[in-house]
Amino acid sequence: MSGTLFRLWMATVEEAPSAPALLDGASGWRWTRAELAGAAERWAKEYFADARATARPRVVMSVPNGAEWFQVFLGLLSAGAVPAPIDPSEPEEAQIGAARAIGAALLWRGGRLQRVPGMGARRAPRGECLVKVTSGTSGAPRALGATDAQMEADGRQICAAMGIGPDDANLALIPLGYSYGLGNLVLPLILQGTRVICSASALPHAVASDAKRHRPSVMPAVPPILRALATSELAPGSLSSLRLVVSAGSPLAPEVARLFLRRHGIRIHGFYGTSETGGIAFDRTGEATLSGRSVGPPLDGVRLSVRRDGVFSVSSPAVLGKGRFSPADRGELNGLGELVLLGRTDRVVKVAGRRVDLAEVEQALRSLPGVNDAFVHAPAGGEPALAAAVASRLPVAELRRLLRRRVAPWKMPRRILALARLPATARGKTDARRLIQLLSAPLTATSISTLSSARQISAPR
Repeated sequence: MSGTLFRLWMATVEEAPSAPALLDGASGWRWTRAELAGAAERWAKEYFADARATARPRVVMSVPNGAEWFQVFLGLLSAGAVPAPIDPSEPEEAQIGAARAIGAALLWRGGRLQRVPGMGARRAPRGECLVKVTSGTSGAPRALGATDAQMEADGRQICAAMGIGPDDANLALIPLGYSYGLGNLVLPLILQGTRVICSASALPHAVASDAKRHRPSVMPAVPPILRALATSELAPGSLSSLRLVVSAGSPLAPEVARLFLRRHGIRIHGFYGTSETGGIAFDRTGEATLSGRSVGPPLDGVRLSVRRDGVFSVSSPAVLGKGRFSPADRGELNGLGELVLLGRTDRVVKVAGRRVDLAEVEQALRSLPGVNDAFVHAPAGGEPALAAAVASRLPVAELRRLLRRRVAPWKMPRRILALARLPATARGKTDARRLIQLLSAPLTATSISTLSSARQISAPR
């Protein structure tokens, strides 16, 4: 690899200082590469000079998408600190807790740098350039330290696979600090100057307005955003500037991909990766996403080793740690060399003495006409039985009738909750914790009143 992220960014700036780098949709302000680099340098001198007593500290940054995010991120890199972006919508107590959990003594929040109570100065591990803060399946904040070489490899592999170049314009609807946003929005800017348009809102009409005014060519998104755009009443051609639309974060129903194509004339390309590995697979043609058959072939530079039980490992220069990692998902390679996800390794349960893969039932539900998404859970306690939440306007009785044609009797959910859409986290992933709470508790009108999209519940059978 050719150098640190900050040096690579400065080389990008020097190559074309006056080239556009960032547009803030909320304020309308624009920055060239040189202006953004200057703003980051001024931020570092003004806010970070007194914090250099500890060399290379981890600094948690709680900043929404926009110019400030880039100023803080690039400013920390220029000062030799290690940025650790987190979700700014979390309450202050949770943000301080996250900082403590990852060993960060400093937190940038609300326009100021503050010391984290109870945390002494610490030096980041050698070679670490940034920290991805993730909760994974445990729910507790966890630090994933990445080196400059690993982040550069991820950015270059993603740009090569997706054909993202310096002349493209990326529409930022997803959080910049998440692994998906870092790989698809931040790194293309740093490595090759692909400009970023920070949208003021992810609502359909705001997205259409940004597309018309600023002419983005690439849009990485998550299924809830794409579903809203596919079902909106936007005028034909509203998104015509886009040549590439990417979906990641959680499974996208093929029906949504087909509806998006019919309404906007644009194919959605599925993308799969993890915080630990960066990008893994990408559907280059969009065909696999339309049919739901896979998440596409591995990116160039990514090697997969798949066992018979579906457990697979990922090897590439972008993988954190020692260069090899096994995700919690199971998968297989189909005859086209594409990765087919088969569910998570921790989601196989026994019902009536038989093994049931919850992901298999979810996939069967998603394949039904009129179903946009599904989540299946096996509540603990009592006789084992499945419960499902389904994003569909079909009556529960009709859902049951259609599903009986696809799965064995012991795989039928005893309880079904029908929603207009499944709740999602800020990362665009299905809010599993919220759904598990609903599906595990006695479901009454009161217990689902917090979900305005809830429409009907089947009686236990």
